[in-house]
Amino acid sequence: MEGLGRAALVEDAVRYRLFAAAGPGGEAELRRCAEGVAVRFAPLLANYIWQRQPFRLRYVPPRGETPAHIGGTTLFGDNVEDEWFIVYLVREITREFPGLAARIDDNDGEFLLIEAADFLPKWLNPENSDNRVFFYKGELHLIPLSEPHEQECDLSAAAPTISQALALLSTRSEELLAAEPIRTAVYKRISGYPEKIQASFHRAHCYLPAGIVAVLRQRPSLVAAAVQAFYLRDPADLRACRSFQTFPPDKRVMTVVTFTKCLYAQLVQQKFVPDRRSGYMLPLPSHPQYKAYELGMKLAHGFEILCSKCSKVSPDSKRNVLRGPLWERFLSSLKEKNYFKGQMEGSAKYMELLHMAEDYFQQSVTKPESSVEVSPGDEILTLLQTTTIDLKEFEREAASLPPEDDDSWLEITPDDLDQMLKEARNESLPSANEEEQKYDLEAVAESMKAFVSKVSTHEGLDSDDLDEEEEFDFLDEDDEDLDAENQREDQKESPNELIGSLKSYMNEMDRELAHTNVGKSFTAQKKGVTEDTELTPVDVDMNLVANLLESYSAQSGLAGPTSNILQSMGVRLPDNADHTDTK
Repeated sequence: MEGLGRAALVEDAVRYRLFAAAGPGGEAELRRCAEGVAVRFAPLLANYIWQRQPFRLRYVPPRGETPAHIGGTTLFGDNVEDEWFIVYLVREITREFPGLAARIDDNDGEFLLIEAADFLPKWLNPENSDNRVFFYKGELHLIPLSEPHEQECDLSAAAPTISQALALLSTRSEELLAAEPIRTAVYKRISGYPEKIQASFHRAHCYLPAGIVAVLRQRPSLVAAAVQAFYLRDPADLRACRSFQTFPPDKRVMTVVTFTKCLYAQLVQQKFVPDRRSGYMLPLPSHPQYKAYELGMKLAHGFEILCSKCSKVSPDSKRNVLRGPLWERFLSSLKEKNYFKGQMEGSAKYMELLHMAEDYFQQSVTKPESSVEVSPGDEILTLLQTTTIDLKEFEREAASLPPEDDDSWLEITPDDLDQMLKEARNESLPSANEEEQKYDLEAVAESMKAFVSKVSTHEGLDSDDLDEEEEFDFLDEDDEDLDAENQREDQKESPNELIGSLKSYMNEMDRELAHTNVGKSFTAQKKGVTEDTELTPVDVDMNLVANLLESYSAQSGLAGPTSNILQSMGVRLPDNADHTDTK
């Protein structure tokens, strides 16, 4: 079953599958589609830096109820933006290749529906959502439970097979278009691409061994593997960094390294002191290039760790795959889309962009499905053997490096946080003017009392109509045994005796509390002329509202238990604008 496939997905991984919408696609046809996608989207993918694994389409033969398709699974690790970039890619692929319909999910299942959870139809739940969410012709579609003209939906109906869903999409796609609020919620999450790609990069100066500079010129994407190796280091990894056999510190040079913001943050925020035996000594923190030295030291440790994990037996030198009609189409697409940005052929910038394209082509387009993944360390050693390291040229370039990017985005001020929270809050609120909203404190009290009287289930506080028998269904066997024994004990006393016993407990509690100041902390009802002060009853509603307001005020506009509870009841209190005397 389809649901079993989801369970096999590991955490922090996204799966994408593209099917021939008109019917079972032949292998040759699907492979041509995969090549067409690679060529069409090369300008976007060639310079993208993935956190863990790249987006890569492979032919997948039919299996069970799942037809043949092209697809893959990408580990995105700590950078969830990789997952959403893939959502954007998949949507655009179905727009550019209208014969394809796409499914995308992760270990959470239909995460696109989670993004639009506030707008989903009532019939849709995790148990019946399999094979219902598709991108087709650039739009999000939702396969319903039953025929649109039927009055009632069978909530227990089995999920359709992919073939059944594809047949519906190909004949009735307009009827199956997801509701506008659902589409808007999903599309908002992927808005800003492809411009967002450049905004995700961070360029920083790093003082690095010349060998690493040469490797990164050929394979810029290896920066991700090196950062991950350093970030996830263990004592065994650090033992390999005592001698630095591959990247000794004696031939270092200043250079610019392109990270993603996620990779840069992981590297810069790690506190690390190198082993004295490594030779990687840092200047004083007051040194103007201290950060570049520290970043280079950390990155060098990552590269050394990668090389220490390989077999030390270099694989075959780079396969000469950069030839043939597919590469020519690929390169032509890059030029047509202005990938080289007007750079003169053969210039340093042109060659940097060309190396990135070659890297992507070899890793994501031509690598056969059955090939054994080459470890990053093996790739690094191979590149060191096949690349000329010109230290003097690197030093000349270091004399006129472009400025590095400002990293003030790492620091979020309280004002920034307030603004972010305010924007998020405004997005979740109706458009009505807040000043025109009226707040009935009695209604707040009644809502709270109704709230605590409800029965909580696995589906939340919306089922207060359960009878006693249904409530007991939630007890496990141990609870049932304990409850049965308690009932036998209770049967020994009559109801009147139980009530009398309870009253005696309450009277005893009153006597104990009478000698304390607890009662002064509660607001009493307005006293009558003849009432005894000590016997004035507590105003329960007033105390409830007063405590809610005090707790809400203490949150200072931030998220907290009171605002969360009130919002779950549909009650939102106004911001406290009264900072003066409240008498």
